[in-house]
Amino acid sequence: MKIGYSPKVMELFKNPKNVGALEDANVTAIAGSIACGDMLKLYVKIDPETEIIEDISFESYGCVANIATSSMITEMVRGKNLDYARKLTFQDEVRELGGLPKVKYHCAVLAIQALRTIIRKWECIQGKAELDEEFVKGILRGILDPETDKDMISSGIIKGIEISGKNLKISVAIGDAEYREEIVSNIEEAFEKMGLKMEIKEE
Repeated sequence: MKIGYSPKVMELFKNPKNVGALEDANVTAIAGSIACGDMLKLYVKIDPETEIIEDISFESYGCVANIATSSMITEMVRGKNLDYARKLTFQDEVRELGGLPKVKYHCAVLAIQALRTIIRKWECIQGKAELDEEFVKGILRGILDPETDKDMISSGIIKGIEISGKNLKISVAIGDAEYREEIVSNIEEAFEKMGLKMEIKEE
């Protein structure tokens, strides 16, 4: 055990599995913020007929635990169907890792948030879930505000959501101009591969 990390955590940190962008992914999700110290992006290829996760990879920025939890979640769901993935919790992931320091639990939570966002987006793409305000808020809750370390909804950045078919307009109030580019970019990236026409308007 080194600095509170299990051998499995250290193994995945030194030799992470499934790293890098997945070119033929049909759904992606991000969680976290670089400015906050931990960010994760999942790339997933799902078979439309069986809903089996055929391939999955990740890109991350952050600490030992962030890299290890990102790698572990890809290993846990590869080859599994969405029903299995839907039931996973961050506690399941922590157990698979042989434990985590409590101050690093948020890294496992981020990995599960990204996975659940993948599932929500896939259901919308497949027409099994509607693009409604709650759906949009669910995705935005997976992104952290770099200034407050709260999610985009809790931080109060999101001031309005308007949906009309495949058109999505999000009104935002960004307090610190230093974070503007990152916030806008993260919101746009959170909805990629959904075939939406997006507008992000500052109030």
